[in-house]
Amino acid sequence: MNVSEGGGRGQSEGDGFLMRVAPSLEAFTAREWAGLSGASRHCATRSEFDSGTSLAESDSPYNPFISYDFLKSLEESGCAVRQTGWLGQHLRLEAPDGSLLGAVPCYVKSHSQGEYVFDHGWADAFERAGGRYYPKLQASVPFTPATGPRMLVARGADAATVRAALAGGLKTLTERLGVSSAHVTFAPQAEAESLQEAGFLRRTDQQFHFFNEGYRSYDDFLTTLASRKRKALKKERREAMASGVTIEWLTGSDLTEAVWDDFYRFYMDTGSRKWGRPYLNRRFYSLIGERMADDILLVMARHNGRYIAGAINFIGSETLYGRHWGCIEDHPYLHFEICYHQAIDFAIERRLKTVEAGAQGQHKLARGYMPVTTHSAHYVAHPGLRHAIADYLEHERDEVEQVSEILQERGPFRKGE
Repeated sequence: MNVSEGGGRGQSEGDGFLMRVAPSLEAFTAREWAGLSGASRHCATRSEFDSGTSLAESDSPYNPFISYDFLKSLEESGCAVRQTGWLGQHLRLEAPDGSLLGAVPCYVKSHSQGEYVFDHGWADAFERAGGRYYPKLQASVPFTPATGPRMLVARGADAATVRAALAGGLKTLTERLGVSSAHVTFAPQAEAESLQEAGFLRRTDQQFHFFNEGYRSYDDFLTTLASRKRKALKKERREAMASGVTIEWLTGSDLTEAVWDDFYRFYMDTGSRKWGRPYLNRRFYSLIGERMADDILLVMARHNGRYIAGAINFIGSETLYGRHWGCIEDHPYLHFEICYHQAIDFAIERRLKTVEAGAQGQHKLARGYMPVTTHSAHYVAHPGLRHAIADYLEHERDEVEQVSEILQERGPFRKGE
């Protein structure tokens, strides 16, 4: 397959597709991007699947992170651009008439920051052996450890054919650019498995998600826990509010510039201490507040008349996605209250099926978030490096599976739940 760079056009061999590489989302219109799987709130919902249409035959639930507004805001704000080590190389698959069949949000990376699937050890080993690991290709949503479609398919197109073409395009682009590898991270399991069939190496990791089993309230959820765990969480929530802290949910028109000023101060204070260099800038928050306010939930804590902490969440059609939090005052258990308990409250009230609470964190287990396997796929051009990584990943997958089984047994639920 031939792939043209820099926004030009090249024809794939024998399949009638046209594949382009675009340096920014400007190469797509918002309307055509909204026609891709999971990228618009107007896409199919789970209720449509329940009527007899399978996921494979229809669309994915709405995922706000792959929406045009979110990805465009990352670029327009200067967070995901060449200067920060995220050079857009988005794949655009077209029919001969120019209509969009599929896409991959993709970047040339000069580092491995902001990805949450860690390959620093691979880079170090390859460079010690005389290789050059960077630059590499990264098919992902920058700074966002949330599972969602990466091989995006236009509704009505043949999903298997389009995804195979996009996988081939990633491999061809890797070779044409002369980069070391291409990484598709936080992909759905079926997508990662299809990439494995196309010659990618499959990797697994672990997160913790809350599953709403039709609960009517948080207390209803608590009844499913073992007695000791239930008492501990009730005490934790009481103590988080003991100093007079109150909690507010802000979404839609509540998200004023003054609110974003407060939240950004929390993000910078906590992010600078936790990560060293926060990835997102103030303009990014203004842009998403303007473009997708109804898809955002800020859980804000107020104390002595001012906001002192907050967590940002994004609202999908089925899932609440917790991203990051910050604070300027320390209060016992406030982090757990804002990030985990309030997210469960909101999901139950909105009848969302899942809360994804971000990367890592076994402390989430005691709060009702259960281990879930995440998936990624990696195409490595150098045969020696590919062989070494394949061997490593085989052992890593076994370890992830074993740890998941142990943690499932240690969950807070009553036996038999």
